[in-house]
Amino acid sequence: MGKALLRPDRRGYFGPYGGRYVPETLMAPLDELARGYDRWSRKRTFRKELRELLTHYAGRPTPLYFAARLTEKLGGGAIYLKREDLLHTGAHKLNNAIGQALLAKTMGKKRVIAETGAGQHGVASATAAALLGLECTVYMGVEDMRRQRLNVDRMKLLGAEVTPVDAGSRTLKDAINEALRDWVTTVRDSHYILGSVLGPDPYPRMVRDFHRIIGEEARRQLKNQAGTASPNLAVACVGGGSNSIGLFTAFLDDKRIRFVGVEAGGTGKALGEHAARFSGGRLGVLHGTRTLLLQDEEGQIATTHSVSAGLDYPAIGPEHVMLHDAGRIEYVSVTDAEAIEAFHLLASTEGILPALESAHALAYVKKIAPKLSKKHVILVNLSGRGDKDVESVLAYDAACREAEEDAETARVRTHPAVLGWSAPKTAGEGEKK
Repeated sequence: MGKALLRPDRRGYFGPYGGRYVPETLMAPLDELARGYDRWSRKRTFRKELRELLTHYAGRPTPLYFAARLTEKLGGGAIYLKREDLLHTGAHKLNNAIGQALLAKTMGKKRVIAETGAGQHGVASATAAALLGLECTVYMGVEDMRRQRLNVDRMKLLGAEVTPVDAGSRTLKDAINEALRDWVTTVRDSHYILGSVLGPDPYPRMVRDFHRIIGEEARRQLKNQAGTASPNLAVACVGGGSNSIGLFTAFLDDKRIRFVGVEAGGTGKALGEHAARFSGGRLGVLHGTRTLLLQDEEGQIATTHSVSAGLDYPAIGPEHVMLHDAGRIEYVSVTDAEAIEAFHLLASTEGILPALESAHALAYVKKIAPKLSKKHVILVNLSGRGDKDVESVLAYDAACREAEEDAETARVRTHPAVLGWSAPKTAGEGEKK
């Protein structure tokens, strides 16, 4: 199953999903990129240089950590966290950013372009560019810039030009639009480092391949630490889908494993209140690929919502949709409130602040772990650290407290005693004895 699904066809399709839906001006650059990737990714010298950078600069392998106190708190299955939050720059995004930046330099490019939502891919791209001596421009929606001010500052300190995008929803979707427009006019000297398993071929397979190291390491580490190379359950959050496909791909040949991808359930089920593509999404084309996406009745791209800036993208990687259709991966969603609760749970039990993206995966584990046997092994990809989300979490908590205080005030003000009402007398009350 796994090996049969791992490669798209020669046109870049995973079954009916994927392909290249781009302007004619991008067809030649995509052909060049596909040829370059297929050539250089097989070269021993390229693989050796990439491996050395990931080991000695990025900090791979990242640890696999048995979350003993969290496991005890929830009861049931043993929870292991793949600590991508400990990778340099604080998230899994650096695997792909270094891989693509090295490829770009090898192909003779002088500049890289990137988009970012939560900011981690932007930081990773700026980092890789600085490391390899490339110019870097990062496009970011102004709403995401507001939520992720720390990462904006980090990108600038690393020497990147951060270009705000004030169009549309002012989030990741719109940042990708602007990055693609830039690339159309600068293809001769620039490479676009797309940050997830999205976009036209070869991006979905290329980004997945650069992240496959996550699952490959986890297999070896589980064997050493848990006595098995195969977890019973593997869980990861799913925005575009890079961290999840990076974890899952290395295990897909094992049919005994259950895979769960966790989407952003936001604040409700209505269109515009969430970013759960498998809950109401329809087939369409966005950013060069045919995939599942959230659309309104007229086929326009719907607005999305998530407390996590990295999960509010309206579409999902084409390979994910194929794996869903094949029944290989289940997709669920959790709400903003559940993700925030999971954030606090991991902080209080393990002393780890997870990214709000990763907190969505943990929120699902919080639900399912107590229902599993203690012999079950649960593997969770902790895709990033939560420094960037502290302000968002504190603001959410403050808003919740304010809402509770308002509700309590309203309850007190409408209490019968406050309104001057007297309680109804019971039978015989007040009669003379």
